[in-house]
Amino acid sequence: MKRLKLHGKDLIAIGFHESRAIGIAINVMVKHHRGMKKEDALDVLKQILAEPDSFSEHEHYAPIAHALTGADRKTADQHELLPRKEHRIYGAEHIEQGAIQQMETAMKLPITVAGALMPDAHQGYGLPIGGVLATENAVIPYGVGMDIGCRMSLSIFNMAPEKLEQYRADHKRLLLEHTRFGRAVHEVRMDHPVLERAEFDTIPIVKQLKDRAWQQIGSSGSGNHFVEFGVVAITDVHNEFGLPVGEYVGLLSHSGSRGLGANIAQHYTRLAKELCKLPAEAQNLAWLSLDSAEGQEYWAAMQLAGDYASANHQQIHARIFKALGERPVATVENHHNFAWKEMHGGRELIVHRKGATPAGKGVLGVIPGSMTAPGFIVRGTGKAESIASASHGAGRTMSRTRAKATITSKEVKQMLKKHDVDLIGAGLDEAPMAYKDIHTVMNSQRDLVEVMGTFTPKVVRMCGDGSPAED
Repeated sequence: MKRLKLHGKDLIAIGFHESRAIGIAINVMVKHHRGMKKEDALDVLKQILAEPDSFSEHEHYAPIAHALTGADRKTADQHELLPRKEHRIYGAEHIEQGAIQQMETAMKLPITVAGALMPDAHQGYGLPIGGVLATENAVIPYGVGMDIGCRMSLSIFNMAPEKLEQYRADHKRLLLEHTRFGRAVHEVRMDHPVLERAEFDTIPIVKQLKDRAWQQIGSSGSGNHFVEFGVVAITDVHNEFGLPVGEYVGLLSHSGSRGLGANIAQHYTRLAKELCKLPAEAQNLAWLSLDSAEGQEYWAAMQLAGDYASANHQQIHARIFKALGERPVATVENHHNFAWKEMHGGRELIVHRKGATPAGKGVLGVIPGSMTAPGFIVRGTGKAESIASASHGAGRTMSRTRAKATITSKEVKQMLKKHDVDLIGAGLDEAPMAYKDIHTVMNSQRDLVEVMGTFTPKVVRMCGDGSPAED
């Protein structure tokens, strides 16, 4: 059966205005009429456009009619918080009270089914960073976060670490020449199929961001994003890579969906707050029902942003592969700041992992430390209490403002020298001392993941073009 394909320009041609109604109409028609001919689908949409009120109660077409008339935005649902549901906190003694309080508020939402707080947790907007929240048929934009689909990507090369040491200056040059951070973008861009996705034509807010997405693809954001060479130590003889126990050279990147994800998050958070009214302490946890047109639209935009984030890593690594003249013998990629549809306790739930990563049984991932601390290559154990999740890193122990005010450039340089790390860029807010001890974090989640190996940074690039910022 030939799959129905509709594009935004097709609907504009029959009289639809450029609005969210286009994306909703396409999603509905593709979902319910996968084998319908294009011309027949457009005839149906013409009828709905001409008399939307006649379809306001239709089993399938009501969301289209409501989007055309604005009926779905006329009133906001009022919600009260419920008694807090019990949830597991890992490493509570090392987590700031603000993050714990934010998680407790999330556990009072009427849509909440289960939750857990990871040991790298710290305070954020809405759901704390390190928060895992399972909900019933609803998605919380700020429960996903701003940098949608942010992830770690590790490539392991069949190269002895001695080669990295011998040619360290060359590896620094490779990172300088072939990676871009913050506002800097590649002068010559690589194409990618993600830029041809239908969502760029069918979702109004996404359509506005396509040019920016094209400009930024293959680059990394500022803050804690990085690309670094280091030493991979495989310690598990039964590792899924089929690699002998030993040391290798690795390339690890941390980046996300750039301006695309951030703007999607902001747009749908505003919309969720318009439609879902909550007490003041929970306003940033406003949600969109997945039965609504807005919820479906956000879900599609979120999926796109996640795939775009993955495309960024693909291009970052591809550029380095070419310059290095090496292909990886193994790879690992795992993401956070996302929502998944998963089965837990025999029911489908929407699992938000904001600054937390999937750790289902057998699921692989990388949990980084800081620029002077090792990261860990792990295999999930699928613990139900954690909703099959683990931390996404070490987590901050001080805010960026406090780090800039209390840490000196001299201290950072001494720390880098002690750990034999070359740093390109980064400010004092990303100093190693601003992060928790990764070993403490890993000890707090030893039941959630099995360690297969480690990654120790040696040549690190972050946003900025010099050494750590001067005092």
